[in-house]
Amino acid sequence: MSILIDSSTKVLVQGLGKTGQFHTDKAIAYGTNMVGAVHPSRAGETFTFQGETDHSGVPGRPDTYEVDLPVYATVRQAVEETGATVSVVYVPPPFAADAIMEAAAAGIELVIAITEGIPVADMIVAKRYLQGTDTRLVGPNCPGVITPGECKIGIMPGYIHQRGKIGVVSRSGTLTYEAVHQLTQLGLGQTTAVGIGGDPVNGTNFVDVLQMFEADPETEGVIMIGEIGGSAEEEAAEFVKSMSKPVAGFIAGTTAPPGKRMGHAGAIVSGGSGTAEAKIAAMQAAGIVVADTPSEMGEAMAKALG
Repeated sequence: MSILIDSSTKVLVQGLGKTGQFHTDKAIAYGTNMVGAVHPSRAGETFTFQGETDHSGVPGRPDTYEVDLPVYATVRQAVEETGATVSVVYVPPPFAADAIMEAAAAGIELVIAITEGIPVADMIVAKRYLQGTDTRLVGPNCPGVITPGECKIGIMPGYIHQRGKIGVVSRSGTLTYEAVHQLTQLGLGQTTAVGIGGDPVNGTNFVDVLQMFEADPETEGVIMIGEIGGSAEEEAAEFVKSMSKPVAGFIAGTTAPPGKRMGHAGAIVSGGSGTAEAKIAAMQAAGIVVADTPSEMGEAMAKALG
């Protein structure tokens, strides 16, 4: 099993500019079931994606692929025509929040927003809107979600992932890749890897993903990667106390100069809260095996498993 996405997931792409085209092609090569695109000014066109299959996905897949992706004017039209339940957003920042809300209005179950730099005020409006829907948002400013060998939605490199028993959840895209690579090198494949993004206003949080991994029978351990700023990691640590599965973790930002804003928009330390030290202490108190450096994340997960 997995969480959020699998081989049967039908995916739309919102925003088919250069970035959207590039990563849609990579997703199709991996085996993701991309069924349509939404781009109002190009509605009625068809984009053809073709090339060599990414064999880091499912063994036995044909060596090449050719997919004709229809382009629709609206998400609602695309959903009606394709039956898509998930969308991935590559829409430019000024329009991305509207794209998220349009997807929710059309009944999309899961929106994965890759776009970086969406204005905070726009995301506040979008998040308030989503509260009245059944739509789950992952992101924005995130690398996406991948269930190895089944479905890749976002910008992560597929070849480093391997099917297995470890769930991955992270605020940092780069550290997600590093953790996954280390796990794979140690023979610890992944059930699903979820990049929740580092913006101060986002959708799915650590606790949401930890709950899903706790309920997933295939997931036997979880690695959680956080960073300075906010209280999300402390809240997650409190939830971990009730989990039956081992958890490892890492907090980025231990060397950040006091009073400096570092990295993601959400990495803001204020009033003495949100420090790396406080987060690490909370995680260790919850029984989480915390890596001291990024190079030790995989080893921390192996240690947590026992």
